[in-house]
Amino acid sequence: MTGTVLVIHTDGAARGNPGPAGAGWVVETMEGELVVEGCAYLGELTNNQAEYEALLLALDAVDPGPETHIEILADSELMVRQLNGQYRVKHADLRPRYEAASRALARAARARVVHVPREENARADELANQAIDMHFQAPREQGGQTVAGGP
Repeated sequence: MTGTVLVIHTDGAARGNPGPAGAGWVVETMEGELVVEGCAYLGELTNNQAEYEALLLALDAVDPGPETHIEILADSELMVRQLNGQYRVKHADLRPRYEAASRALARAARARVVHVPREENARADELANQAIDMHFQAPREQGGQTVAGGP
């Protein structure tokens, strides 16, 4: 097998369903060397929407091309089964995210999407929750004064 091989852990989190949501991703080489990790606050989303957004952000961060082999590891059984064709995408709010993820995965030389237990996705989960926490802890500018918390 030639080309780059990447292992991508993704996780989305929502506090409430829907509720404040975050995305986390970790990209490593097959040898476990960190390539990039990141997190993002997503606003008000469902947990399933956040899972897809995390995947899309991770794929955007690495921009897989025809020489890239990727393995996606996620603890969202729904997302993994949808991307593997085992489940249909029934909810209209997930369809555009599913289609975008499918297009991004198709650009890679090979893409494999695997369900893993939550404990094997701990760093991505930590980053997704960190994004939510940072959003609510960050000082906000309101009416000339800085206040902590709030959306």
